[in-house]
Amino acid sequence: MPKNEQSKKQENQMNEETKSTLVGYARKSNAGGAIKLSINTSAFADCATYVTSDGQAYVPLIIPINALQRVLSGDRAVTTVTQIND
Repeated sequence: MPKNEQSKKQENQMNEETKSTLVGYARKSNAGGAIKLSINTSAFADCATYVTSDGQAYVPLIIPINALQRVLSGDRAVTTVTQIND
């Protein structure tokens, strides 16, 4: 199986097995030197958080590495930013 098809199959299996909430998108900047994140404020407000020992609150988000690599290489224009729902 070609590498691209195998990566897509693995990503689809992960999505089927894991429930997640779409929070936004990641894409390469026009200049190519950065990753731009576009986060939906409504979805972000609904995300679960965790608090560290120093009292700071964080929102754990996921960007699949394989999908991000395809964005960086130019094979894909955009990928998702999600939160895994337990």
